[in-house]
Amino acid sequence: MDIEDINKQVDEAPLSKEEAKEQFVEMTEQLGLDHSYNFDEAWEIGQELRRRKDFRETIVEFEETVREKGGWLSEEDTKKLNPVKHSFADGCYIREIFNPAGELLVTKIHKKEHPFFLMKGKMSILTEEGVKHLEAPHHGITQPGTKRIIYTHEDCVFVTVHATDKTSVEEIEKEVIAENFEDPAISLEDINKLKLKL
Repeated sequence: MDIEDINKQVDEAPLSKEEAKEQFVEMTEQLGLDHSYNFDEAWEIGQELRRRKDFRETIVEFEETVREKGGWLSEEDTKKLNPVKHSFADGCYIREIFNPAGELLVTKIHKKEHPFFLMKGKMSILTEEGVKHLEAPHHGITQPGTKRIIYTHEDCVFVTVHATDKTSVEEIEKEVIAENFEDPAISLEDINKLKLKL
């Protein structure tokens, strides 16, 4: 059994946890492998990867479906409704955006870890970790690979800070925003997080 066989099995005929454990033990003995992790750890990581993949596919599909049905504003109207202030300070780009109450939006895919601050308002955010209800003042850290669906319950002011020496917003966006989930920076970050769990 090679990696293609395993991927096909996962997609077409996934095993129960008990069956997977039996196969894990059998293949480990057959191939003479010495793992630095046990089956339960490998199973949990696999479940996490599947959950993350499913969420990412769902959020992209949701965004595309709304776009196809004409549910999103034009880029020009979005900028009017959600004005952005850009500031720079000693290797930092500070981005402040206003989101009016009752707005549903989908963020871009964040490529780099950075802090965020909800300065005003209340919002609900759907991410890979589930739904979070935030109320200002609140701060947190955005992880690489994060893409959110946000609903604003009140007018909100949201600030992000990005470490960069660039001063062109267009260049900064290329540095901190991924075009899709296949971006190597995000994939590498996912692998590094999994290594830490092992």
